Amino acid sequence: MNETVSTIAGKPLAPPHVSIRPEWLALRIEPVLEPALPIVDAHHHIWELPDKVYRVNDLLDDMSGGHDIRATVFIECKTHYDAAAPAGFEPLGEVRFACDEARKAQAMGIRTKVAAAIVANTDLLLGDGARPVLERMLKISGERVRGIRNIAVWHADPSVRASAATPPRGLVSDIRFREGFKHLAPLGLSFDAWLVHTQIDELCALAEAFPDTQIVLNHVGGPLALGPYRGHREEVFEVWKTGVTALSRFHNVSMKLGGFGMPLFGFDFQELPLPPDSEAIAAAIRPYVETCVELFGATRCMFESNFPVDKGCFSYSILWNAYKRLTIGMADAERAALFHDTAARFYRIGPA
Repeated sequence: MNETVSTIAGKPLAPPHVSIRPEWLALRIEPVLEPALPIVDAHHHIWELPDKVYRVNDLLDDMSGGHDIRATVFIECKTHYDAAAPAGFEPLGEVRFACDEARKAQAMGIRTKVAAAIVANTDLLLGDGARPVLERMLKISGERVRGIRNIAVWHADPSVRASAATPPRGLVSDIRFREGFKHLAPLGLSFDAWLVHTQIDELCALAEAFPDTQIVLNHVGGPLALGPYRGHREEVFEVWKTGVTALSRFHNVSMKLGGFGMPLFGFDFQELPLPPDSEAIAAAIRPYVETCVELFGATRCMFESNFPVDKGCFSYSILWNAYKRLTIGMADAERAALFHDTAARFYRIGPA
């Protein structure tokens, strides 16, 4: 999987995703822990892009290790856009693609409901013009579209490259964005937010302005370890914790626990001679997961794989082992919420 190399002052910047090395991942195999524990994978991608391909067969291969994945949530990733569609309607091509991939999985007779829910992209900067796009998405997906994501990751320092997307500064505060955002709740749609820890105050303001819209923050809110933040994990953690503490007070906001294989976290698992085992992953991510569960409660937290983005650092099976290790000692109801129930309720996914 190749990544475009960006530069600043002539020096290459690290790509926002880690390249996948199947031969390296194969060096670490673990038996599956608690194979009967039901799971909804609350966040993954399927794509066919110029520099990388990850289709439903690839996802199913990653899921074949033995964990009980009951359903998955497809998250928009700018794939298969319809270039011939009217302006604003291009993302409908991605919705059709995701639905087709879900049908392929269903035709195989597997138990897992792949893409049981779809989080699509509609440019909410269209304002009121976003509504016909949203309505069309709901229709063509057979109501499988349950939410919308507009990536809002932004930082003034170009060395802080936490996402391949390049949205404008202050996206979620833009009046045009909010004019589009107001149409989500009336259509029964939630919002997946993706921004980093220096922007959490912006999400607090959005949540306060739209208390009837369900929001979930991706990847624990992106505590940065890039550029000027590298080597300052403890200081960043405290700033991040202050931000998510404030965010947790808005009861329309939930949290996705994952994304830890992205370079922005600075764990550098990919630099190890062998892939990390589940104990090492659990130890590294424990402070973030435990803080979120303490603040939001298990009923507003959900585990995600973030595959294939995180596949550059660990296998699918080992990641879910790590999550299971992290939750040993929790009450059964809390574990059920984190692994299955919260995501199933948030995205309205019925029983398998």
